[in-house]
Amino acid sequence: MRDFRQVDVFSDAGLGGNPVAVVHAADGVADEEMQAFARWTNLSETTFLLTPTEPAADYRLRIFTPAFELPFAGHPTIGSAHAWLEAGGRPASGDRLVQECGAGLVTLRRSGDQQSRRLAFAAPPLVRSGEVSEQDRERIVRALRITHDDVVDLEWIDNGPGWVGVLLRDADAVLALEPDWAVLDLDIGVVGPRSGDDTACEVRALCPLTSGITEDPVTGSLNAGIGQWLAGTVLPASYVAAQGTAIGRVGRVHVERDGEDVWIGGDATTVIHGEVSL
Repeated sequence: MRDFRQVDVFSDAGLGGNPVAVVHAADGVADEEMQAFARWTNLSETTFLLTPTEPAADYRLRIFTPAFELPFAGHPTIGSAHAWLEAGGRPASGDRLVQECGAGLVTLRRSGDQQSRRLAFAAPPLVRSGEVSEQDRERIVRALRITHDDVVDLEWIDNGPGWVGVLLRDADAVLALEPDWAVLDLDIGVVGPRSGDDTACEVRALCPLTSGITEDPVTGSLNAGIGQWLAGTVLPASYVAAQGTAIGRVGRVHVERDGEDVWIGGDATTVIHGEVSL
């Protein structure tokens, strides 16, 4: 039997964010068992905490969707770090943690006092950035059921899962989207600025390829790419993004540009704690 937690991430409401399943002490669990368990939980991601192989890392993390393994994902990173700390993990560097994963070493930091539930990770480098081809632009506009004039900007913001970012004129335009799922064959992150609220923008993650679901409730990797793209220009250097509104969630992602680094933070709450037989 192995220790197990299911953690709600990116919401201070406890059930308003995005859940991740976390299996502790997963050394010795075969790849096939990890994939089978991730398929069984049927969450967007299930993670496995293991002994690190890198001397600089506090722990190693493997991240699975119901269909395949990911090198990196945002809400599983924060939720798994929360679970590791709650289970008694002690970072070698005080308030900073170092996670080893398929994308390399990812640094996290704790916000506030030692009892704070908020963690933030440093956005990993983009593996693909820059201009989107006219062919892909046409596919995106068709899948979102919008016109070319509705698109303010478009750019690859891929840090592993495959994101292409679409900037619309405002948050209302983002919430009004009714995608054509039958033709949506890219993982698209849509963002629109908002004024006069406690959040600076509305974000939606339309990702049938990465997660096996149509829309992800609250997405760390996408917000990391958006922050690297827009923080300090279209959006403030430090802001809070809302995500999940369109599907009944109250996700809040804290984004901060600090020099060359972009930090992605959010609250995490353990909802289920028990044991799993693997």
